[in-house]
Formats: sequence, structure tokens, C-alpha cells
Amino acid sequence: MRIVYTLIILLLAIGCNTNDSSKATPETASKKNMQKASVNDTLRIDTSVDFVTGRFNFKSHEDFIKVEPVYTNKEVYLHKKTYEAFKAMADSAESAGINLIIVSGTRNFDYQKSIWDRKWNASDSTTALGKALGILEFSSMPMTSRHHWGTDIDLIKLNNHYFEAGQGKKEYEWLQEHANQFGFYQPYTNKSTTGRTGYSEEKWHWSYLPLAKQFLAYYNTHVTNKDIQGFKGSEQAKKIDMVKNYENGISDKLKKASDL
Repeated sequence: MRIVYTLIILLLAIGCNTNDSSKATPETASKKNMQKASVNDTLRIDTSVDFVTGRFNFKSHEDFIKVEPVYTNKEVYLHKKTYEAFKAMADSAESAGINLIIVSGTRNFDYQKSIWDRKWNASDSTTALGKALGILEFSSMPMTSRHHWGTDIDLIKLNNHYFEAGQGKKEYEWLQEHANQFGFYQPYTNKSTTGRTGYSEEKWHWSYLPLAKQFLAYYNTHVTNKDIQGFKGSEQAKKIDMVKNYENGISDKLKKASDL
């Protein structure tokens, strides 16, 4: 009888453990998704001056991949490592009722130049410096954008006000609480409260730190202001000190995590 009783107890215990492990919670979903994000963690990391300044074709680069339509509303490419981490984060967010849609990803030199030139021509500033500083509130000079690296994504809406109420606030609060677990950080936070230099706050912009910190470190040792050229107003880069004030004008939290 003791043997039979023992077997019954063991079977009940196994059944209870099986039921508990099958429960889907945000915590367990997060752990599973983080494991999935590390699947391709052995991907080779190559870089060069051309790479960190966006002088390459991301559509044909072997380390880049096109984002699936379920995660974006346009044609977007990302570094494969970034994409794996993003999918894990997006799947975890979905379990909490958050839909993370990428509205912008990799932008190389030519892509960024088209944005810059359009805004340069539309500027009503009477000086070249004024034009440049006006554009730099929210847009990068070509050769200086973190979007060159395939590590940075713009999510949901390119509008800070959207993230201050309703569903937008819920989405931003989820990102603030969980994005770091997947390697994503907000590089451009509120300047008025931190003294940060560079671009204005962008609540939609998130950077995949494990890759981005490597590319920023390479940038800082291989690129200077005088190297930034090839577009209208590029001579302003030295006056503004683009490398110090904008390329490195990131949040203190991101700097600390990047060991800067």
C-alpha cells in the first residue's frame, strides 16, 4: 500500500508542476523571448569607417535583414542581431497588450542625405549655422546617424505628445520598464532635466545597446568632425562639434550602460 500511495503522490506532484509551467505570464514570456533573442548571438560583427558613417548598401549587406510586415508598416531593414532582439521584445509586449510597430529602421548615408537636403532647402533660416541647428533638433547630419548602424528603431509614432496620454502613454511606460531587458535603450531623453547635449527628446527612438556601443566606440576612435562631408552645410560639423555634442549626446543611462 505504501508503494501505491507513494506513486499516487508522485503522479499528482508531476501533474501540478506541469500545470504551473504552462501558465503564460508576462514574466515567463519575457524570459522565453530573451532566450530566443540570443539564438543568433554568435553572428560575426564587422565594422569600418564606411559602415559607421553609413557608406554602404544595407539591402545587400549580409548582416542585414528585411523586417517582416507583421512588425512594420513600410520597407525596413535592420541588423540581424537587432532584429532578433526586437522580435523577442515585440512578442513579449504583445502579451501585455502592446503592439510595437517599427516606423523607421536602417538609414544609410544616401537615405539620410535625402532627408537632410530636403530640410535644408525648406529652411527659412538666413544662416548656414541656423539651418543646420534647426534640422538637428530631430534629424541627423549624414555620417552621424545611429540609424546608419541598423541598431536603432523608431517605434509607433514620431510624436512625443502621442506618448504622453492614452494608449501611447501605456506603450511608452511598458518600454521604459521592459525594453532594457532586451537590450534596447532610449538614447535621446529630456535635455532640460539632464543637461544632455544634441538632439531633442525622442520617446519613439530606441537603440540596441549590445551592438550600438561597439559601433559608437569604433566611431569615436576613427571619425572626426573634418571627416563629415558630402552634403549641404557639412562645413558646419566642426563649428557644432557633431561628434561630441550629437554623436555622443546620449542619455546618461545609455552612457553608463555603454561604459562611456
